[in-house]
Amino acid sequence: MHRRRFLQAGSAGVAALSSLGGFAAEFAGAEPKRVGLIGCGWYGKADLFRLVQVAPVEIVSLCDVDKTMLAGAAEMAAARQASKKTPRTYADYREMLKEQDLDIVLVATPDHWHPLAMIAAVEAGADVYVQKPISVDVAEGQAMLAAARKHKRVVQVGTQRRSTPHIIEARDRIINEGKLGKIGLVEIYCYYHMRAKGTPPDTAPPESLDYEMWTGPAPMRPYNALVHPRSWRSFTEYGNGIMGDMCIHMLDMTRWMLGLGWPKRISSEGGILIDKQSKANIPDTQTATFEFGDLPVVWQHRTWGHAVDPKYPWGATFYGDKGTLKVGLQGYDFTPAGQGNPIHGDVVMELDQYPEDRTEKDLERHVAPAIRGHMHDFLKAIETREKPVADIEQGFISTASCILANNALRLGRTLAWDEQAGRVVGDDEANALLSRPYRQPWIHP
Repeated sequence: MHRRRFLQAGSAGVAALSSLGGFAAEFAGAEPKRVGLIGCGWYGKADLFRLVQVAPVEIVSLCDVDKTMLAGAAEMAAARQASKKTPRTYADYREMLKEQDLDIVLVATPDHWHPLAMIAAVEAGADVYVQKPISVDVAEGQAMLAAARKHKRVVQVGTQRRSTPHIIEARDRIINEGKLGKIGLVEIYCYYHMRAKGTPPDTAPPESLDYEMWTGPAPMRPYNALVHPRSWRSFTEYGNGIMGDMCIHMLDMTRWMLGLGWPKRISSEGGILIDKQSKANIPDTQTATFEFGDLPVVWQHRTWGHAVDPKYPWGATFYGDKGTLKVGLQGYDFTPAGQGNPIHGDVVMELDQYPEDRTEKDLERHVAPAIRGHMHDFLKAIETREKPVADIEQGFISTASCILANNALRLGRTLAWDEQAGRVVGDDEANALLSRPYRQPWIHP
């Protein structure tokens, strides 16, 4: 889709999100926000440098338990920010937050560290951008939401599909205009071969890594090269597997596009069905059904085999009685059920407006516009003190729903969720799984 047509077709909200280059101008007269980052790996830097593109900020502090990763991030931050100052660096986020001088804290650690870091940041008076999923268990998410509200902090969750320009257009142009008619089923899915493979031997951790602190409240297991960096997502000790990593994005996107709250019932089946050799302990195959009244939203992932539609290896398909809509990170396609013309939209990567995206290591260039839009929404919410588009409560609902799906798989039965009580209905064994043990001396929030 050409950019001119994109702007003409979208709503005012789409146009605002897509005013490429206008973000920085909008905040040009504002006092620069003082920013700290906890977790300087792949996505921490992607988030931080998109924030730099959106508004005048000063990167004051960086924290990571890997000295090599931390030093590299500090060098990149100095090069990318206007002041060219090298940020202070810390190995312990608690020492960083003691300074009490940060307006914004980005939390991009492995998942098992999100709750303690985010809660500490709002207690220190900062507004927070925390990566998804917000937690590894449900009780952590409840505590994070309570802390954000108690301290009156803006907390944006990194479910940036809500700020993806072409997905906003698909919502406005297809769903909101009623082109699908009555929606009776949504399928969400991921077919990426992303689960860690292999059986490398356990070893001593690298000298640059404080593995004790990296493990933190998670169970201590021998260090393995599959775990750090990035492949920790393949282990249940640190996250919720592909359900928590990939399903949350598409479930959250579906909930936002259709205005859905909590699912009423959640079921799941699957397991390690194909790759039984790897040390990874998350399912390689899983299906889950989230029941929203008369609308089932069905998830499937396989880390083997082919995608059902090669154009949409990770996405959502909305089935209505008037047509079908497929939505993914690269674009969307609407196919009418009867007469009428198909509608196609493409991602606009904005590389001419933000040329540094072309050379930034490991950046998902097609996702960068969504992160910028998400950061813009976050900053506007900080100004108004209103809830951002991916407020912590929305992140909690989407995260907890995925955790409940994993718990349903573990227990082998459907779970009915009482959103008012924050409990599984009539199931003591399932409710016992809402909170996991923390490794001493860390205390579960």
